[in-house]
Amino acid sequence: MADLLRETQAYRLRKPERMTTAVVFASPHSGSDYPAELLARSVLDPQRLRSSEDAFVDRFLETAPREGAALLTARLPRAWVDLNRDETELDPALIEGLERGAAGPRVLAGLGVIPRVVSSNRAIYSGKLTRAEADARLATVWRPYHSTLAALLREVQARFGRAVLIDMHSMPSEAVSGAGPRPAEVVLGDRYGAAARPDTVAAVEAIFTRLGLRVARNAPFAGAYVTQHYGRPASGYEVIQVEISRGLYMDEAAIRPSAGYEDFRALMAHAVAGIAAIGRDSAARRGPLAAE
Repeated sequence: MADLLRETQAYRLRKPERMTTAVVFASPHSGSDYPAELLARSVLDPQRLRSSEDAFVDRFLETAPREGAALLTARLPRAWVDLNRDETELDPALIEGLERGAAGPRVLAGLGVIPRVVSSNRAIYSGKLTRAEADARLATVWRPYHSTLAALLREVQARFGRAVLIDMHSMPSEAVSGAGPRPAEVVLGDRYGAAARPDTVAAVEAIFTRLGLRVARNAPFAGAYVTQHYGRPASGYEVIQVEISRGLYMDEAAIRPSAGYEDFRALMAHAVAGIAAIGRDSAARRGPLAAE
């Protein structure tokens, strides 16, 4: 059965011909189409620019349409626009013409919707961007991605009575390296229970655990904008942010697959299948007509 593909500058949306699960998969930080303008203006080389990218995560989700689930992935990189931030999280230290007001901790750290830094606090630019440049990025990337995501979740919720968004990310292995001798390899973020039903989170955790991975919840990542904005379990919208340790499948310094990459990719195919099956219970309860 062929996938239905919609591709724009901002995102790639793949849907099966017939969705059979209430689960939607997304990867907002795996975009790797670096604009020539970014490469020309940045003081960083392309390798360092990529340090904030969730490299290869979109590949781990590519079997989702085969499992009856929709898959939304970013095309442009996080260093250009961060899709896991509110569009109002603009950084006055980077963007001209903004008043220095009460900025949140992410903006103060240079990690607003238009990032000022990549990992290890490396500045992307030597100067500032104009407000017009920032607004253009929001108009051509942020808004189309979120408009599509919101519409997709509404479609799924209307069809199955619920929508479960699995927002997939990767984390540097050092992010959990201080958490004892056996740190988590997967961190599930549900905003401490606010963004998803407890039984849904428990089911996702059980899938990763059965696959031999160590799982933690909400520490050090409880979920950012996507989880907070879209996660409304009482209204039938659930979001779980999934962070996977990059050390499982890649050389983190070189940003290239490690020797265990293919094995991990196969393992993730099992995870995607198991998580998609969680949403089929909803499809069965709604009946065959609702799933058409």
